[in-house]
Amino acid sequence: MTVYADVYRYRELLGNLFRRDLQAKYRGSALGVLWTVANPVMLMGVYLLVFGVVWPAKFSTIDHYALFLLSGLAVWTFFAAAVQSATRSMLDNANLIRKTRFPRQLVPLSVVFAHVVSFAAMLVLVLLLNFVVLSRVRATEWLAIPLCALVVGFVCGLGLLFASMNVLFRDVEFIVAALLVPWFFLTPILYSLDTVAAHHARVVEVIHWVNPLSPAVEAVRAPLFLGAMPHWTDALYLVVACAISLALGAFVFSRIDDQIAIEV
Repeated sequence: MTVYADVYRYRELLGNLFRRDLQAKYRGSALGVLWTVANPVMLMGVYLLVFGVVWPAKFSTIDHYALFLLSGLAVWTFFAAAVQSATRSMLDNANLIRKTRFPRQLVPLSVVFAHVVSFAAMLVLVLLLNFVVLSRVRATEWLAIPLCALVVGFVCGLGLLFASMNVLFRDVEFIVAALLVPWFFLTPILYSLDTVAAHHARVVEVIHWVNPLSPAVEAVRAPLFLGAMPHWTDALYLVVACAISLALGAFVFSRIDDQIAIEV
């Protein structure tokens, strides 16, 4: 696809946009990228307090529930932040797009790559904690890295898709923001699908296979927390979802590329 071939062809420009986005993201911040680690850790503390103490839930009895939460929050935090930022990226860079002719797909992709730095920092923390605390994952947790790379590809496609659509329909960014709230609870971050399946098997099937992020979280969590190989259906689903997302993002972008400078 020429859309992604241009990413390599203009890699120096992509690098400049990436550095600009990264500097803008952490400008004036004392902790910098550490805020990415602090955010999921604070969320984990809140969920542990609510579901473990104030309102005890069955899923909070999972062994090492804090690490269970972190393994899912690492994926979710990257996904939510990158998709939401990428959706607005074309409009936020309207002046640059109007003045200069360059591959516009670099704009949302550079935003996603800036969030990959945060994702990598969070993933390193989870890998280290799980390596120390969970002896069962020491032989498998490294498999989470290529699976997370597929998650990045999936998010790149969605980011390009939503950024392109948002140029023509400004409601897209608000729809995405609104959908992220229920999307979080419909993704197995706080709970394990196995614990819910005994009582709500059909609901679990819908959550697992209709929500494209569920197999991604399940696939990453298997080697990272459970110390097991990801189920082949989850891994295959993630590969297919990544490919479809990238193809769909490229298709929609190529259809509106000529209109972007006018519409922004």
